[in-house]
Amino acid sequence: MRGMVPPDPQTSVSNEEYAVVYAPRKKRTRFPANCVTVKDSMEQAVADEEPSKKRYAARVHGPSKSSEGQYIYYLLNWL
Repeated sequence: MRGMVPPDPQTSVSNEEYAVVYAPRKKRTRFPANCVTVKDSMEQAVADEEPSKKRYAARVHGPSKSSEGQYIYYLLNWL
């Protein structure tokens, strides 16, 4: 993905995670950390999603620090 910092194999600073993401528009590919709630498993993310509140289960990569100084997560795919 363009702009995404590749993971460092020697550390666990940034990881692939399952999460519930608040997304008013599902066309975005990156989200501020305050819009992402990391879950322990894919099943838990799917169980906790609330489409009526625009909170969707996803697989994300992060956190990563943006050029603006915010922590962000990159969307890998919606579940």
